[in-house]
Amino acid sequence: MSTIPAVRFTGVSRYFGEVKAVDRVDLDILDGEFFTMLGPSGSGKTTCLRMIAGFDQPTAGSLQLHGREVAGLPPYERDVNTVFQDYALFPHMSVGENVAYGLMIKKVPLAERKQRVDEMLELVRLPGLSARRPSQLSGGQRQRVALARALVNHPRVLLLDEPLGALDLKLRQQMQIELKTIQKRVGITFVFVTHDQEEALTMSDRIAVFNRGRIEQVGSPAQVYERPNSAFVAGFVGVSNLVSGPLAQAITGSPVMFSVRPEKIRLAELGAPVPDDCYGVEGRIRQVVYLGVVTRYQVELVLAGGPEGGELAVVEQNLRSTSMDALAAQGRPVKLIWDRQYVSPIAGESA
Repeated sequence: MSTIPAVRFTGVSRYFGEVKAVDRVDLDILDGEFFTMLGPSGSGKTTCLRMIAGFDQPTAGSLQLHGREVAGLPPYERDVNTVFQDYALFPHMSVGENVAYGLMIKKVPLAERKQRVDEMLELVRLPGLSARRPSQLSGGQRQRVALARALVNHPRVLLLDEPLGALDLKLRQQMQIELKTIQKRVGITFVFVTHDQEEALTMSDRIAVFNRGRIEQVGSPAQVYERPNSAFVAGFVGVSNLVSGPLAQAITGSPVMFSVRPEKIRLAELGAPVPDDCYGVEGRIRQVVYLGVVTRYQVELVLAGGPEGGELAVVEQNLRSTSMDALAAQGRPVKLIWDRQYVSPIAGESA
């Protein structure tokens, strides 16, 4: 594995008139990693992917692939391939012909083409389907064909632009696991774009969270989820309680904003003791939402001499409770307790 980054952005910007789609992005994507660009629509992630592919060019800054400056180079001069959400398969061609298309353009001999197509179809678990047409395949199978076609040319970087967006939930979850397995087997750099935080957390070695053309945070899934460094990251990657100002002061002794994930908080009886390494507040369950696997509680806080109007979300797994048990808790006074280690300060944020 090379020590030179597979992709390097240095001060890269892309403007469309007055709109800053990408604004001074610095980013290294390591060789051989599964890297995800995560963010809402319009955050700049897809524009960054298009610049790597060569479909778009930076307004300013340097963009390198394996140490080579590529800003200005057309797509066919870059050792990358792209998998799109709509698959972009040729409907008049068979599966085998679709996968072999890039090899045919490169004038690879027929025998070698057939061998490499068979290897790719085996890799994506579609052996024996070479003669079928895309219209005879399921959505998940068509996505695998698109993946095989992109991988058959042995690119050094594979770009995936929301490739699972058209699949239903169950198939999407299955393909998340398969994509990660395939990436480990082929060992090349995958750059994946999505707005779905579950996809990002499931597959990625590292994640870059985009917002308004800039990167808010880069880190492993655990780092981004457990230690968000901004209110945006805390709210976009999963669900988080954000507490600041007088309410934060009453709980932690500091007005600086902090985040705590709902599943880190446990419900206890009103008189339960609070361990020294924990925070504890009293409240009343305002709303109960039974979700089968878990129940979500909205708890109004009751702080002696403190500010009114505070509320925390709590999520508990339904290990023993039924829907009737959970719903019966509405209106009950409780104590909320969570370990101090699960509090993540949001630097520079306070009310």
